Amino acid sequence: MLTLQQIKENPAHIVERLAVKGFDGKEVIDNILELDTQRRSLQHDNDGRAAELKKYADSIGRLMKEGKRDEAEQAKAEVARLKEEQKAIADRLEEVERRSLELLLTVPNIPCSAVPEGRTAADNVVEKTGGPMPDLPADALCHWDLAKKYNLIDFDLGVKITGAGFPVYIGKGAQLQRALIQFFLDEAGKAGYLEIQPPYVVNEASGYGTGQLPDKEGQMYFINEDRLYLIPTAEVPVTNIYRDVIIAGEDLPKKNCAYSACFRREAGSYGKDVRGLNRLHQFDKVEIVRIEKPENSYAALEEMKDHVQGLLEKLGLPWHILRLCGGDMSFTSAITFDFEVYSAAQKRWLEVSSVSNFETYQANRLKCRYRGEDKKTHLCHTLNGSALALPRIVAALLENNQTPEGIVVPECLRRYTGFDIIN
Repeated sequence: MLTLQQIKENPAHIVERLAVKGFDGKEVIDNILELDTQRRSLQHDNDGRAAELKKYADSIGRLMKEGKRDEAEQAKAEVARLKEEQKAIADRLEEVERRSLELLLTVPNIPCSAVPEGRTAADNVVEKTGGPMPDLPADALCHWDLAKKYNLIDFDLGVKITGAGFPVYIGKGAQLQRALIQFFLDEAGKAGYLEIQPPYVVNEASGYGTGQLPDKEGQMYFINEDRLYLIPTAEVPVTNIYRDVIIAGEDLPKKNCAYSACFRREAGSYGKDVRGLNRLHQFDKVEIVRIEKPENSYAALEEMKDHVQGLLEKLGLPWHILRLCGGDMSFTSAITFDFEVYSAAQKRWLEVSSVSNFETYQANRLKCRYRGEDKKTHLCHTLNGSALALPRIVAALLENNQTPEGIVVPECLRRYTGFDIIN
């Protein structure tokens, strides 16, 4: 979340930048500032009562020694009165701080200056394009038909076992999944990311730490009895490793990667946009996470983008990078770049990765700090990216690489699959 200091330093700027995300922040920012005024006034009153209490407490023993029992009893009565007042002030102070935190949690991160204005995905900016565009015949099959033809994925069986959005991978389809996961993890390892195997469920504190709660509560699967959530991405458990941690400055950056299954309740529309692997409730993904000093985070963001681009180039897929406009960004992000691959049979672009810098927004929630050369603690910057999400990668690989003889496996995956064609 935004820090109170950020808001107090330039509230007009905060409101202006929030408008780029389509968020009208004037009223909530004004309310946060008013609550801070109340908090400071209450704290002043509380400190005053504490000083008076100390004065009277120091005097009681002295008065008793001097035999001034009546004056000592009066002092005791005054102490009792001050304690009651102090308790009332403390209760009001706690309520003001609670209300202030609740309001701060409703305010999204402000977009950085490089974020273009816009309201919808149509306003996103294509920043870079690459990769060979396949030339398929008119009768080319979409991936759901290819999956059925070669017995790779059974969507109907997934519906029987669980429901829509939970496919069952079979034979070479399952092997292709495993090959992609290992390839992505190996490439992340080569790039200096330490692999983590995280839990697939997290507690509420972790959800609040990375910003999934309270903003995306309805998109997460909730285990009611234990008040735990299935993770929507490995970003959540991995970033929460650094919750309530002070990192030595010389130990930054922290670079982690993790494979996990991901669970999202978001699929709710119908038609070609969600058919097959286009949108699922459960899917596999390799995530990269970085904890950085603020002055290094935007260079780290470029490194992460280059890493994802390199994966797509090795897979031989056509890709482009979108700089998201303010209205299409997530609640927590300061800037986001989406990678999309072209699905040749569907004739549409499919998102396969988001790479984001959250600046101090998550770190403030997490209390993730580092100790600088000045011996003081400072908030870190957090970043993450998909490297990569599997379903739409698989969709594009199946469609783009189909031939009369079968589906050609990219060379970079053959050492993992053990076969070079699916037929």
